[in-house]
Amino acid sequence: MITFTDILEPLRNDRHSVDEKSLRRAYEFSVRAHAGQKNRAGQDYLQHPLEVVSILTRLKVDETTLIVGLLHDVLDSDRITAEELAAEFGDEVLSLIEIGNKITSIPYRKSNRQQVESFRKMFITMARDLRVLLVYLADRLSDMRTLEFAAEDEQISYSRETLEIYAPLANRLGISWLKGELEDLSLRFLEPVKYAELAGRITAQQEERNQYVVKVKERICALLQENDIEGEVAGRFKHFYSVYKKMERTGVDLDEIYDLTAFRVLVDSVRTCYEVLGLIHATWKPIAGRFKDYIAMPKANMYQSLHTAVIGPFGERMEVQIRTHEMHRIAEEGIAAHWKYKEGGAVPATGRDDRRFSWLRQLLEWQQDVSSLQEHSGSSSINLFPEEVYVFTPNGEVKELPQGSSPVDFAFAIHTDVGNQCVGARINGKLCPLKTPLKNGDTIEVITATNHHPSKDWLSFVKTSKARNKIRLWVKTEQRERSIVIGRELLEKELRKHQYSMKRAQSLASFDLAMADFGYKRMDDLFASVGYGKLSAGQVVSQVLPREELKIATAKPGTIGKVLGKFSRRKPSSAIRIDGIDDVMVRFANCCNPLPGEPVTGFITRGRGLTVHMVDCPQVLASDPDRRIEVEWDMQRKTSRPVKIQIFCSDQKGMLAGISGAITEADADIVSASVYSRGDKKGTNLFEIDVQNLEHLNRVIREIKKVKGVYRVERVRN
Repeated sequence: MITFTDILEPLRNDRHSVDEKSLRRAYEFSVRAHAGQKNRAGQDYLQHPLEVVSILTRLKVDETTLIVGLLHDVLDSDRITAEELAAEFGDEVLSLIEIGNKITSIPYRKSNRQQVESFRKMFITMARDLRVLLVYLADRLSDMRTLEFAAEDEQISYSRETLEIYAPLANRLGISWLKGELEDLSLRFLEPVKYAELAGRITAQQEERNQYVVKVKERICALLQENDIEGEVAGRFKHFYSVYKKMERTGVDLDEIYDLTAFRVLVDSVRTCYEVLGLIHATWKPIAGRFKDYIAMPKANMYQSLHTAVIGPFGERMEVQIRTHEMHRIAEEGIAAHWKYKEGGAVPATGRDDRRFSWLRQLLEWQQDVSSLQEHSGSSSINLFPEEVYVFTPNGEVKELPQGSSPVDFAFAIHTDVGNQCVGARINGKLCPLKTPLKNGDTIEVITATNHHPSKDWLSFVKTSKARNKIRLWVKTEQRERSIVIGRELLEKELRKHQYSMKRAQSLASFDLAMADFGYKRMDDLFASVGYGKLSAGQVVSQVLPREELKIATAKPGTIGKVLGKFSRRKPSSAIRIDGIDDVMVRFANCCNPLPGEPVTGFITRGRGLTVHMVDCPQVLASDPDRRIEVEWDMQRKTSRPVKIQIFCSDQKGMLAGISGAITEADADIVSASVYSRGDKKGTNLFEIDVQNLEHLNRVIREIKKVKGVYRVERVRN
């Protein structure tokens, strides 16, 4: 049984002062919240938060973390509200508890190694504060110590989650003792038969092993004294889980594992480390290939030590680690993680991840120094993976996506077909727009329709390269297929004017030569180019058909041709000039209604020729840039264009006549007029007039503004 006094005793002996009043207030609050509640073992539930705090004291955490440890479960009872908790202990304590409750409520499901790694990253990312991780690692250890009283299926699922998520997190934080106990407890429930056999056999040898450890420690200490070396020697048995993994990995029995015992020698300097190594090798025979120098070549995670294995007393193998006191402090208290060193088979971490976890371990070191923690106030906020967001499928599978990703990115991450057929999404059970940014911990359900296809608009918000590439591929493929059909139809239509079919034209040797001249090897490429408008059907036909055939067709028009010839001899009235193309149908966009003299651009439509837009028209700026071409006005060619103007004026007699007269005076024709009278003695008039160019329109507007009673004239684009 743990009491509150048991908690205070080590804190009083520690070099840091703790506000006992604040801790006692938190303890009494927890007593009130958990009164009458029992834990799995049938004890007062208060034993659980007290044990959590007892574990946290070993980590030398700050006062706020201890308070959170005492209160981390109070919101689970119906007696305490979030408002009461915040009023009593502040928003910071409430926030840490709520974050912890959220991440521990996420369902974990066994999956592949990459999925497990993503879940770990998501766990850390959602925590956002190092203290949350420490509290809930302590919470998990306390729960594992009473797991024997839970149902068997809960024991298995809880232990698997502990082994795959919590133990590696403790490992990455460098808290080796916590990691070892979590692993041993997990093995006890995941492999109860093997654990019981292993524990029984090791325990049976324990007395003999203890005597062995004592004798070896005495011999090493004597070696140090004989050579005037100051140092500390410690012996330990390897954790059950470590022995179990070695048996599984090597396929040998316990009796064949000779390095169950490990010794650690701590000295003052690096030079002394190598001196001790020489003494160990001179005393006992080293085993070939088992020496590792992590001092000269530290691990990527900053771990430093000399490791060797020798044939010790009585012919037994033993492992010896030699390091300085500082190296040991770093290895044991949380800076050097045994991440890649111990997590065999785990997904390799990137250098970027290594740097981030090194930073996390640096924070842990700050946590152990109250004065440093105050100096670095706010520094315990974690943002280790700012570029990623971790979300769930409905089945609980974790997906790692770039920050800002949408349900469309998620859909393509599941499968290309799911992305292509995506029509909607539910985020945490609620229907949301497809461009909604995803957040850590979201559960996404994609709604699909068999005949649906990607939208080009998706390119404006997707973040993943897979989604972007798949959307572009579909759009390009779809546009190409349609352009091939349109191009073929245009060519067939042009060929019929010369009494040729497509099959007959393709039989001509000049057809292949024309394709080569245009730079195409395949027929579909030529059709697509015509369909896109990059080539005109007339250009292709003029290259394919013999000159005499073209002359005959021109010289001998049919009856319909004679009639059409009268129109073809008229100069085009569009006043648009396109270099190299002279037979494209031109139309003007209604969205911006450009006038001669304004900067314009052309957009090639499918089957409707060229549409002319203002260069800054939002409609054309959002269109496919590959289908835009440069065009310009032929200012030498006279033409007229309709334009709408809106006139705001006083509602008085003779106003309409005055405006009409001004338009006529400016040499413009009125196409239509609408007059609206408002109740405030003001009127609005909408005129559609024909003007020659932008300069002509400006002249009309100036004349209208001269009319008495007109106070504003505007051009209407749409």
